[in-house]
Amino acid sequence: MDTAAADADRVLDALDRRLVHALQVDGRAENGRIAEVLGVSARTVSRRLGRLFGTGTVRVVRMPDTRAAALGALLLRVRVLRGRVDAIALALAARADVPFLDVMLGGQEVSAVVLGGAADRDRLLYGQLPATDAVVESTAYAVLHLFADASAWRCGALTADQEAALAPPVPGAAPPEPDALDHRLLDLLAVDARRPHAALAAALGAPESTVRRRLHRLAAGGLLRTHVSVEPRLLGAAVDANLWLDVEPGRLAETGAALARHPQVHGVLATGGPSNLMAAVFCPDHAALYRFQTEVLGPLGVRRAETAIVARPVKRAGVRLRPLS
Repeated sequence: MDTAAADADRVLDALDRRLVHALQVDGRAENGRIAEVLGVSARTVSRRLGRLFGTGTVRVVRMPDTRAAALGALLLRVRVLRGRVDAIALALAARADVPFLDVMLGGQEVSAVVLGGAADRDRLLYGQLPATDAVVESTAYAVLHLFADASAWRCGALTADQEAALAPPVPGAAPPEPDALDHRLLDLLAVDARRPHAALAAALGAPESTVRRRLHRLAAGGLLRTHVSVEPRLLGAAVDANLWLDVEPGRLAETGAALARHPQVHGVLATGGPSNLMAAVFCPDHAALYRFQTEVLGPLGVRRAETAIVARPVKRAGVRLRPLS
């Protein structure tokens, strides 16, 4: 990502960004392995990561399985009375079936991803939201296809060779059906995906060898994807925007795939509703967002684009975020 226009006082230094990128590739990569690939000492990696984790600047959590739940998921836009946005945002963020939630610029709209079953969804859409006098209007977009989610985004601090050296094995087995112990293990990783084997074993009351074997099986089935939670501005992305796009149906697959490959895009979904494609993008500044629309969206055949800029991320990958001080 081009960070030339970003505020240098609000951007992590080069090594910290490389560490973030390494964790984006493999959230459970051992410090020694990261050090070897990055060409620094293991002590330096441990010290830097200890500071980033200790201050809450960076968190690594298990990514909710949005790929499996994508069909049937909703992208929800809720318009709220001025001054009531925090109450609505907090209420939605408290829901386990809402892994992503943002307050949009202007303070009168909340944007959320809603997973879960039809009964819970219908209760939210047709009961709880209409019964709330703070809600002016809500619009739901059904997710028809997932091109890329947040776990696939990389901050661009490593070379292709370094990224390849850190990449975990590609899942090859069919996803296992988690049993009760697996679910407890996954719940622990949802809070801290870098928790050591010994700590996981102690929390579960199970042998460490069992934990290692379970983690290997879950990873082989693709159930251990991780997400690095970090304030985008610290990576040089001062602007986070949701682009609601109208694309010719015959070019929808092509456009979605192209956007999923773009380094500034951290989510692309085909949707049913007023727009048929949504892309979430990180940009260094508003000028870069303008260039993205004219230089990237234009040639892809996008007929109309509505831009909604994120003012404050509230929840990412199931984790409530701490505001940037």
